[in-house]
Amino acid sequence: MIIIGDDLIPFEELNLINSIEDIKNTKANSALLFFYNEELLKYCFKNELTSAIVVKSIKEAIYCNSLNAKYIICEKKLAKKLQKIADNYMYDSKILAIIKSNDELENIAKNEIDGVIYKDLIL
Repeated sequence: MIIIGDDLIPFEELNLINSIEDIKNTKANSALLFFYNEELLKYCFKNELTSAIVVKSIKEAIYCNSLNAKYIICEKKLAKKLQKIADNYMYDSKILAIIKSNDELENIAKNEIDGVIYKDLIL
């Protein structure tokens, strides 16, 4: 299980961005975190940048996987649906459910979701 944002477990650095211009101010080789945006998604794909994208629908998740997003991030309810699709189609992208605390880890594990990301990192 992937756990991003927990104080106990080291995790790769994520840089929250809103535009292509923001990418210039990020550290090299760090993952770019953003809310679903087709322009940013295509830019990351063309430039082979690691991306972590917050999605609100199955359609957005399909595009993210097709354009090589490393992580597809969503609310827990959607994560359950996406994980089933990801397993069926053997997605390379990993599904991360948004959680508020480590009290939610067991439930996410029981639902066999690839991992979690703490909500604090996305704000």
